[in-house]
Amino acid sequence: MYSESEIDAAVTARVISTEAAAALRDYIAAQRAAPAVDEEQFRLLTGFNDIFVSVALVLAIGAIAQIGWQLAPWLGGAGVALAAWGAAEYFTRRRRMALPSILLLLAFVGGVAAVPIGILVKLEPDLSEPMSALVGAGVATLAGGAAWLHWRRFRVPITVAAGTLAGVAATLGLVGWLVPRAEQMLLPVALAGGLATFALAMWWDMSDRERRTRRTDVAFWLHLAAAPLIAHPIFQWLGVFSQEIGAGQALLVLGLYLLFAFVALAIDRRALLVSSLAYVLYAMAALFRQAGAIELSAALTALVIGGALLLLSVFWQAMRARVVALTGGLKDLLPPVRPVTA
Repeated sequence: MYSESEIDAAVTARVISTEAAAALRDYIAAQRAAPAVDEEQFRLLTGFNDIFVSVALVLAIGAIAQIGWQLAPWLGGAGVALAAWGAAEYFTRRRRMALPSILLLLAFVGGVAAVPIGILVKLEPDLSEPMSALVGAGVATLAGGAAWLHWRRFRVPITVAAGTLAGVAATLGLVGWLVPRAEQMLLPVALAGGLATFALAMWWDMSDRERRTRRTDVAFWLHLAAAPLIAHPIFQWLGVFSQEIGAGQALLVLGLYLLFAFVALAIDRRALLVSSLAYVLYAMAALFRQAGAIELSAALTALVIGGALLLLSVFWQAMRARVVALTGGLKDLLPPVRPVTA
């Protein structure tokens, strides 16, 4: 399986012509009965060798972390970071393997972040809450810097999302340090971070409306990062999990999920629907319990929501065409809606 960016690279290298690449994309779209732009593709596996290498990397890096931690807590993180960077020089930069590249990026960023944590564990294990928040902000900033360095070298699409999440975490840490009793401020800050991440994802998306380059992979991971940051604070304010919700709250949750579905159809991204799925499942189950179907509430909820999502998947293109038509002038910024020809 070849990614869109690899096809573009082949065109740039004049291995195939632009016309041949367009014909290939049209043929694949016709075979799938869906335009390529609606498939929301991202590359996770290039073959079973990705899984084989990933298992080996997890075992090797896990062993390095354990051995280093036994020698000195900070040494485990440093060893993981160095090993992940070195392995990325081959598996990412030369072999361009998808899943190993993701794991190596996460290992490198996590290893860099673990170094100061390991030092503090030895020097000052008991910190006050404000100081813990400040240290957390510093660690997150360091992790963001590591992600930036990794992006400059390897350009793994998930790296931008990792760096953005590190920035949100650093902001949350600073708020926890500066604001007394900051618990009430964390949800609004998280929501603001989610909206900022969503805006960044849309910027990447709008730079590649046809979704034919690596930029769409970057946007995918940013949408995946933004979705829980947006959904969790909103549903948390509604008290979805804090108590047995009433029918009014459950209907409000379902209404918000429909709003999320509208946004997902407009931007042609499904991450927001997946991230808020747990909340709508809980709300629907509460409605069935209040209607008297106590023993079957879980099964009925799964049947209704699962069936609705399957229908949404089947009719995604037709529904998206209607939603995009309602956005007015914004449709020129969104992925194009193209009918499938038989």
